[in-house]
Amino acid sequence: MSLSGTTPEPEIELLSHGEPLARDRVDVAGLFAEHHLGLVRLALLMVGDQATAEDVVQEAFTRTHAGRLRLRDPHRALAYIRSAVLNGARSVLRRRAVAFRRAVPYEPPVWSAEHAALLGEERREVLLALRALPGRQREALVLRYYLDLSDLEIAETMGIGASTARSTLARGLAALARKLGEES
Repeated sequence: MSLSGTTPEPEIELLSHGEPLARDRVDVAGLFAEHHLGLVRLALLMVGDQATAEDVVQEAFTRTHAGRLRLRDPHRALAYIRSAVLNGARSVLRRRAVAFRRAVPYEPPVWSAEHAALLGEERREVLLALRALPGRQREALVLRYYLDLSDLEIAETMGIGASTARSTLARGLAALARKLGEES
């Protein structure tokens, strides 16, 4: 209750069922002409690129136009559009964050033909050293590092115990390191 003894007027009035609706309550085209540029600048500051900012603002105006009959106070339409632009920008940023978290880690490109040749040579050396290992060690290393199998899966595949698989892997890695160290 206010000091004068009357109840305060509500900020938002709801339309009654019997009240007629006027299509020209909100001049969306006029608001667009007058405020589009400023709203695009607002969105641009939020999302960082012009095309997305324009899309966010366009979506806000589209939704306002579609719901213009439900706006009780046409003078608050600009505030509604501003809120819609900010909410749209937030949604874009959330989608980008989710996409960034799910993205494959960046692998730098091969910078030169020399770099590609060196990588090829290193791989060739590893394959030659791997071929020189005893068959069981070679199999264990291939199953682990090329097929990414666990110790238990390697043991099942090779028909040996899990502890034997682990020791075979350890001996194979040590032998591979020695062979690659000798060739360097």
